[in-house]
Amino acid sequence: MKRLVCVSLLVVLAACGSAPVGPGFYRVERGDTLSKIARSNRQSVQNIVRWNNLSNPNSIEVGQVLRVAPPGNSAPVTASAGGAERSSRGGGPAVAPVPRSTPDDSAPSAAPASSISLVWPADGTVIRRFDGSNSKGIDIAASAGTPVVAAAAGTVVYAGNGLRGYGNLLILKHNADYLTAYAHNRVLLVKEGQTVTQGMKIAEMGDTDTDRVMLHFELRYQGRSIDPSRALPAR
Repeated sequence: MKRLVCVSLLVVLAACGSAPVGPGFYRVERGDTLSKIARSNRQSVQNIVRWNNLSNPNSIEVGQVLRVAPPGNSAPVTASAGGAERSSRGGGPAVAPVPRSTPDDSAPSAAPASSISLVWPADGTVIRRFDGSNSKGIDIAASAGTPVVAAAAGTVVYAGNGLRGYGNLLILKHNADYLTAYAHNRVLLVKEGQTVTQGMKIAEMGDTDTDRVMLHFELRYQGRSIDPSRALPAR
């Protein structure tokens, strides 16, 4: 069930952030596999794995942007099995523009070239951090009714409770690249299509579809989850 919920959220997030991608890149669609994408772009799977620093070629996400043409002056090469294995140890999946790999598979993806400046969406204690696999965001615990604010200015593209496991959920679109998601709210104070400013109260913290009062907060870049703490100010 948890996996189905995550897939549903990915579909919503991808639909909200479906801006066109540039030449040499491809946005993953529902039903895609790496082999299918490689064939469609007349590339080898090994090249796409290498160009995108993919840690698990069998785990690509709807909305993820992949490089499908050689970066810069690099020429495509046919990687051996050993070469693909070395790439898989290079770090988490990258987004375009392709960042440098990180030292181990569990490390979060490097920050993208473009950036966004966030404010903390709620006061409280961070009880779970982003790891890119089991946790696609951070969890902030506080008392019921704690204000939840927009981490950046944007537009509400989803407001509802149709995704089991996320309770009352808000998704804000900030620009063509970035989305933020706010889950488990007690009350939603904004509606779809509404424009919000950074720091504006948009919800109240709650425990809908979870066993404790908390805010689950996600940051997405071109449809792919990245560590929100890298865009948040130090506390």
